[in-house]
Amino acid sequence: MEQETKEINVMPRIGDQAPDFEAVTTKGKIKFSEYAKDKWVVLFSHPADFTPVCTTEMSGFAQRKAEFDALDTELMGLSIDSIHAHLAWVNNVKKNTGVYFDFPIIADIDMKVSKLYGMLQPNESETAAVRAVFFIDPSKKIRLVMYYPLNVGRNMDEILRALEALQVSDANSVAMPLNWRKGDRVIVPPPANLEEMQERIDGDYDEKVDFYLVKKDL
Repeated sequence: MEQETKEINVMPRIGDQAPDFEAVTTKGKIKFSEYAKDKWVVLFSHPADFTPVCTTEMSGFAQRKAEFDALDTELMGLSIDSIHAHLAWVNNVKKNTGVYFDFPIIADIDMKVSKLYGMLQPNESETAAVRAVFFIDPSKKIRLVMYYPLNVGRNMDEILRALEALQVSDANSVAMPLNWRKGDRVIVPPPANLEEMQERIDGDYDEKVDFYLVKKDL
């Protein structure tokens, strides 16, 4: 008897080009490769409309949208629900709480995008997307991926912190230490040869533990 096999959802990795797709959203039909050109995108999935944890999360994104705007970043949600369910949920939350989900939410009823991005994880659920977050840069390259289970909500402070860390790192060719926040010192890249190592040893830096751990103010 042949062993039954489950469809494997490939999970895009850091450094991969974000898979392209066309989808119906609450803001109309979009083609991802043409969406938000020259901007960052935070693409995130939730298990289902009209559910409590998802409502708190989507409200969190909506309430802090101005902070994403300031980082030149577009938001895009997704769940395996119809466009009609999305529209009704957006309207319901606005009516009951005053919070408006003013960003596109993909109606992924055929699970096409969920499968492209590895959002369906059978050991968690075969019919609901886990709480995934993809940080995608202006070249449409995936830079950071977060996955949360169905029963644990995300941390909006960490999502914004990670996004800003990526952008500051790119702009200044530096790395970020533990718990980095805007205004903290950043890490100078470690030396790649003896000459660079000696420069780290002799150089005047804002903070130096040793040649391999040097920090500076921006």
